Amino acid sequence: MVLSRAESENDVSIHSTFASRYVRTSLPRFRIPETCIPKDAAYQIINDELMLDGNPRLNLASFVTTWMEPECDKLMMASINKNYVDMDEYPVTTELQNRCVNMIARLFNTPLGESETAVGVGTVGSSEAIMLAGLAFKRKWQNKRRAEGKPIDKPNIVTGANVQVCWEKFARYFEIELKEVKLSDGYYVMDPRKAVEIVDENTICVAAILGSTLNGEFEDVKLLNDLLTEKNKETGWDTPIHVDAASGGFIAPFIYPELEWDFRLPLVKSINVSGHKYGLVYAGIGWVIWRSKEDLPDELIFHINYLGADQPTFTLNFSKGSSQIIAQYYQLIRLGFEGYKSIMENCRDNAEILKEGLEKTGRFNIISKDVGVPLVAFSLKDNSYHNEFEISDMLRRFGWIVPAYTMPPDAQHVTVLRVVIREDFSRTLAERLVNDIEKVLLELDTLPARVNAKLATASADEGKADTVAGYKKNAVDVQREVTAAWKKFVLDKKKTRGVC
Repeated sequence: MVLSRAESENDVSIHSTFASRYVRTSLPRFRIPETCIPKDAAYQIINDELMLDGNPRLNLASFVTTWMEPECDKLMMASINKNYVDMDEYPVTTELQNRCVNMIARLFNTPLGESETAVGVGTVGSSEAIMLAGLAFKRKWQNKRRAEGKPIDKPNIVTGANVQVCWEKFARYFEIELKEVKLSDGYYVMDPRKAVEIVDENTICVAAILGSTLNGEFEDVKLLNDLLTEKNKETGWDTPIHVDAASGGFIAPFIYPELEWDFRLPLVKSINVSGHKYGLVYAGIGWVIWRSKEDLPDELIFHINYLGADQPTFTLNFSKGSSQIIAQYYQLIRLGFEGYKSIMENCRDNAEILKEGLEKTGRFNIISKDVGVPLVAFSLKDNSYHNEFEISDMLRRFGWIVPAYTMPPDAQHVTVLRVVIREDFSRTLAERLVNDIEKVLLELDTLPARVNAKLATASADEGKADTVAGYKKNAVDVQREVTAAWKKFVLDKKKTRGVC
C-alpha cells in the first residue's frame, strides 16, 4: 500500500515557480515587502521583467562594450566580492591596476624612463576621470594665481559645444565657467582657432575631444597645441590642454599611429580614456593619466591607514569593485598591440560597409568622418515629409536601437542618426541593418507626413504675417521648427512611458 500525504501551503520545494502563488501576487514596487519569498521565485520574477529590456548587442546608441570572452567573465565573477580600495588586503589587484596605468601611459607616449612609474588612476568611467583631471588643473591654476597675488574666483574651461555632458557637470559642480565654442553647418567639432581666441588668464585648460560623441570625429589636437603655444608665448600664460580620449584613446594608437594627439604634444598634461568603450571591458572602468607628477598636486591625494596600511587615494568615491580592473588587465595581455589593432581595423571596415550601404540608398548624407571613432552618423537628404526621429522609432520594431538627436548650438537645426560600430558588430549585422533601414524607408514612403504636414499648414497660415513684417522664413528656419516640434513630440511620448 502506497502512503501519501497532502502538501502544506508552505511546502513549495517540489513546485515549479510558475505553479506557485508567487507569480499570482503583485509584488510591491516602491516599498520593501513584508515577507520573504524563495530564491528561485525572486530570480524568476526579476529575470522575466528584464526580458523587456533591449538587447545590448543591438543597442547601437552605446559606445560601451557588450561582449567579452567567457574566460574573462570567469575572472570577473571570481573577483566580484573584492573591494578595490582595500589595497592592503588585495595587493595583487592593486598591482594589476598599476600595470594597466603604466601600459596605457606608454601607449599614450608619456615621457617616461625605462624604470620610471607612470602617474594615473583607475576610475569608474571617463566622467570621474575628467573630474579628477579638472580638479588637478583647477588646483594648479589656483596655486599659481595665489603665488602671484591674483584673484582665483573666476576659473574657466574652454571646450567645444560638442562635449559630453560630464564636462557640464564638472563645471557646474565645481563652480567653473564653461566657455563653449559653437558649432556650425558642416563643422561639428571644436575649431582650435576659435578656442584659442577665447582663452584668457583665467582658463585652467582647453579640453580637446578625441572622438566626438556626435559624429566620432577627432579634434585637431596638434593644431590646438601649436596655436596655444604661440598664445602662451605672447601673453606669458601657461594654459595647458586636456585630451578627452574616452572613445578614441584605444583607437588612434592602433590604426592612426602617425596622428599626434597625446603626450607627444608638450601642452597635453592629462588624458582620460574609457576602458569600458574601446578598451573592450564591460561598463565601470575608466583611466586618467598625467604627463608627470608635477601635473597632479600633492594636496589632492589623501592618505588613509584604517584598512591596515598607508594607502594613497585620489578618487571621487571610495569603495568600488575590482572586477573591471582585472578585466582590463586581461584584455591588455590577452590581445596585446596586435589583437587591439585587428579589432579596431575590423570595426573601421564594418563602419565603411555600413556607410556604403546607406549611400547606395541615395537617401542620406553622411555626417561622420573617415578618420575617427568607427561609427556612422547620417541624416536624411530630404526630411520634409518624414524625419530621422521616425526612422529611429520604427527601427525598434526590428530590435535595433539607433538614436536620433539634434546637434548642439549653432547647428541645432541638423538632426542625425548614429550607429556605433563595436567589436561585436559584424559585417553580417551591418548588411542586415541596411536592409531593415530600407524597409523602414519604404514603409514611411507609404505613410502620410506626421508633424511636418501640420507645420507646413501652420507655416502657410503664418506666411502672410511674415511677408507683412518684411521677413520670410528660409529653409533653415522651417527645418528648425520641424526639428523642435518633432523633438517635443518624442519627449512627450517618452513621458507617457516613464515611471515616476
